[in-house]
Amino acid sequence: MPTKVARLLEEEPLDGLGFELEQRWLGEGYERESLRALARRFNVRLLEERLSQAGQSPLDGEAENTYRLLTDDDVSAGMRIQAERELERAGIDVDRLRSSFVSHQAIHTYLTTDRELEGPGNETSPEERLEKDTDSIQRLSSRLAAVTEDTIERHASSGSIEHESVSVLVDVNVLCESCGEQYDVRTFLEEGGCGCEE
Repeated sequence: MPTKVARLLEEEPLDGLGFELEQRWLGEGYERESLRALARRFNVRLLEERLSQAGQSPLDGEAENTYRLLTDDDVSAGMRIQAERELERAGIDVDRLRSSFVSHQAIHTYLTTDRELEGPGNETSPEERLEKDTDSIQRLSSRLAAVTEDTIERHASSGSIEHESVSVLVDVNVLCESCGEQYDVRTFLEEGGCGCEE
């Protein structure tokens, strides 16, 4: 039974994408990319193809931006809904599209099972370690927000506190003590620090 990625590559006219994913993972002819970057690349190409099938001609970067609006955690609900409505107006089934998106684990399974690759070595790249650590912080932040919301609701139910409708916001920020600049932790890590001493 083919993996999800292999099945999509058979169903959709994504010419040469399977080979490209392999080459980018191994760093042969391309700068080596992480599994997460490859999953994003695959999903954006898939979105471009669905737009083309719907008679759309997306400009450079348009599919990438639409994918970001559909999937990134830092996108507001209003912007996400607007992107969904634009796709629906173009005749694209958004639920079907989302269910077609693949995870980095699915890319790994495809590369190691269907293409029988061993990967670019056992050592995790600095980029992959950074992504993993950033995701861990994001998960902890989300967990803290969920626990706080549950606590508020529990005390509201018992009558200990009163509230109407509240939202819990958990932001992890990094303050550079040299220049006083403040960053959210994802931006700080992805940009390689503050850079104020450069």
